[in-house]
Amino acid sequence: MQSAQLTWTWRGKSIHLGFDTSGQGPTLLLLPALSSISTRREMWPLQERLSSHYRTVSLDWPGFGDQARPAVDWNPAAYAAFLEYILDAVAPSPRAIIAAGHAATYALAHASARPSSFGRLVLLAPTWRGPLPTMMNGRRPFFGRLCKFVDLPVLGPMLYKLNVNRIVVRYMAAGHVYADPTWLSDERQREKLAVTRAPGSRFASIRFVTGELDPIETREQFLALARKAAIPMLMVYGDQTPPRSRAEMEALATIDGMRSVCIPRGKLSLHEEFADQVAQVVAPFLACDL
Repeated sequence: MQSAQLTWTWRGKSIHLGFDTSGQGPTLLLLPALSSISTRREMWPLQERLSSHYRTVSLDWPGFGDQARPAVDWNPAAYAAFLEYILDAVAPSPRAIIAAGHAATYALAHASARPSSFGRLVLLAPTWRGPLPTMMNGRRPFFGRLCKFVDLPVLGPMLYKLNVNRIVVRYMAAGHVYADPTWLSDERQREKLAVTRAPGSRFASIRFVTGELDPIETREQFLALARKAAIPMLMVYGDQTPPRSRAEMEALATIDGMRSVCIPRGKLSLHEEFADQVAQVVAPFLACDL
């Protein structure tokens, strides 16, 4: 694995991001989920299994990752612009994008708008709605005010830390992210907690949680993106996916042209926890001529 750094500018702010490459051959772009504990490292297990036949590229999203992050009012336009930049300047015309969680919907939207920019798309437990809107079945006016509160210099970090402490992270991971409650070992938990403690981590994190980074607003829009995308697509999700998120995935599976596979175990980070099983499903789809 070769690690490097790129710098992307958004609204006058320079954002430094890590990216990793491995292997040789046609390019695969691996996009991690957008969440408080997500970095490109969650894609490493899958990247290692695919790099024997492909040049794999994994990278962090702006506002996430393991580096210090500037104070930015992140929004969907920024993430759509970043993905366009990556496909133009870092990994042009990849054979496929493999994207998890919210990243899958951003990739789906890009495929819908620019279907010739990459060859095919793998959606790993795709989501389009943040945790709070999912729990409350929609957005609420106070979500935006909560973001502004967390942005404040002193009270904001205090509130943020209350929601990303060891107990909360373990509880949320066991409930929604990992099928095996013991998978988040002490070492893995330390790594995840370090991500939440990076300077400036609260700005993107709170916006993801409150749905401010949701690229669309309804299931109908989610399905419309898939109908419009004119490329081969595969969705992979786990049998233990939380019910509300699974309902969205099962609706997506009904779209003509969408291949879908439900592996026996796995929640929202199935690609990290069950990389062998996911790779076994993904590799034939990447290799075949469709």
